Amino acid sequence: MSRDSHLVYSTDNGRIEPKAEQPERAPGDGIVRIQRETKGRKGKGVTIIKGLPLTAEELKGLAKQLKKHCGVGGSVKGFEVEIQGDQRDACKNFLEKQGYQVKLAGG
Repeated sequence: MSRDSHLVYSTDNGRIEPKAEQPERAPGDGIVRIQRETKGRKGKGVTIIKGLPLTAEELKGLAKQLKKHCGVGGSVKGFEVEIQGDQRDACKNFLEKQGYQVKLAGG
């Protein structure tokens, strides 16, 4: 059996419940990095937030708060939050109030 598979049914014991897994968190060094990116977006800029030490569900909730704070749309892709437009300063202020150590990355 591969590492990612698990036994679902056995004729000896019947249905086998999967083990409770720890929620996966984004790897990071404790510093949240905010950058602006336009590559592959037809010149439209987005603000990318990386390094948040949150699970996927917590990240979705924080992204919703950020979008509401900035008054724009956005999404969560992997463990990165994308906010439409150049919202670096607004995101930095919001995250610092939440207690995160934030750095503006990129040029």
